[in-house]
Amino acid sequence: MRDLIALLVHLIIVSSSSLGFSFFWYRLKMTNPSEFDMMPTTILVDVQLQRTDAGEHDASLHELRQLIDTLGWKIAGTLTQKMSSLTAASLIGPGKLEELSELVKAPPEVDSVVFDHELTTTQVRNIREATGVDVYDRPAIILEIFHRHARTKEAQLQVELARLQYLAPRERVAGAKERRGGGRGARGVSESFHELERRQVRDRISELQRELDAVHTDQVERRRHREGLSKVAIVGYTNAGKSSLMRALTSNTTVRALQPETQPRILVSDTVGFIRNLPHDLVASFRSTLDEALDASLLLHVVDASDPSLRSHIQVTREVLESIDAGKLPSLLILNKIDAVDIAREARLKREFPDAIPMSALNPKDIEALHERLVRFFLDDMTEVDLVVPYGKEGVLAEIRKNIHVLRESYEEKGVCLTIKATPGTLAALKRRLAESTLLRSEPFTQLYQLELESGHQHPKNQSP
Repeated sequence: MRDLIALLVHLIIVSSSSLGFSFFWYRLKMTNPSEFDMMPTTILVDVQLQRTDAGEHDASLHELRQLIDTLGWKIAGTLTQKMSSLTAASLIGPGKLEELSELVKAPPEVDSVVFDHELTTTQVRNIREATGVDVYDRPAIILEIFHRHARTKEAQLQVELARLQYLAPRERVAGAKERRGGGRGARGVSESFHELERRQVRDRISELQRELDAVHTDQVERRRHREGLSKVAIVGYTNAGKSSLMRALTSNTTVRALQPETQPRILVSDTVGFIRNLPHDLVASFRSTLDEALDASLLLHVVDASDPSLRSHIQVTREVLESIDAGKLPSLLILNKIDAVDIAREARLKREFPDAIPMSALNPKDIEALHERLVRFFLDDMTEVDLVVPYGKEGVLAEIRKNIHVLRESYEEKGVCLTIKATPGTLAALKRRLAESTLLRSEPFTQLYQLELESGHQHPKNQSP
């Protein structure tokens, strides 16, 4: 029993002393994030390479400050170094590393250091040894923000998977260090612990992937049922006010119907906030969230009108959309937070972006105007058709009444006769739904429904929503 207690104590000591984040602390942090929100003070390490454009460097550093501010952390100081190339051992030079160590020890008390570069496992280890505080690089900060803002089950799974994939190689370095640190007996215990830890990480990654596969399967089914419906996706840079706009339009922050509800029913979905140099693994993890944009009929591209980096944020968002083949979808540029800019800047933005909508997501009148604009966009793309739904197909009839603009309705011998206005995509999806019903019930297709464009009128598509 004493040996077992000693082993457990050793495992906890080894875990808490590991460099970076050990799996032990990772699990604690995922389940009790509030305990780790008490890390308000950090030092920002600014490394500028000579070959890097000064404007690009300043924009990246400004964004990192915003990301740290989003976490609620206070930047106690900034250490700057200009270099021709990065140092493999610690990113910064030995002299600057020593200066960073002294800066950490000086008042006020500092809990961490943050680098605006992705660090290797060796660099994390060496910087941690020199400073004695937690070491974050840019991807780690982004992961922390995504973790705190994950609300849906899928988002929580995606963040945890991305965090584990990010942390796993760093744990291997920490484990190797511990194995080198003791005698034969200590080495055996440490090896056993870290091998167990690595297996836990691998098992958890496999478990998360299975859970995400199940979520994705459910999503595909839900999207199939939403096929053909009028859909809007909100996209944009992080901190642009997308969630505020989502709440204002739908009273919620997931896929919801536009409120007040309209005919046709319009679904609105939010997407993950875009960030400059977003880690590739994180983009992959959130691919299903970005698919909401690909599945939309209209994109609301939200930007913060008060942000000096507005133009680069627009460019980054467009590049991400292009990367998922959503760059050519119809879109509306929303100059959000227009109430936070002065008259001169507002005038300049209106001249530069004449087709954009200047507004505030907190202004009810602006939300009402946007609501009307969205309804008008979809109405302009609709065709008027006559539709006959045979009796006994109440489910299909209810779906039509709920999601499609019904102009007239009458009851005839052959079924319920409807005159509807719908987009070509909605009509095609309705045909497929009815065809599937036919195949499932083994009934003649012509007995289920008749769809005629007897006196339909095609409204011209408005290219500029």
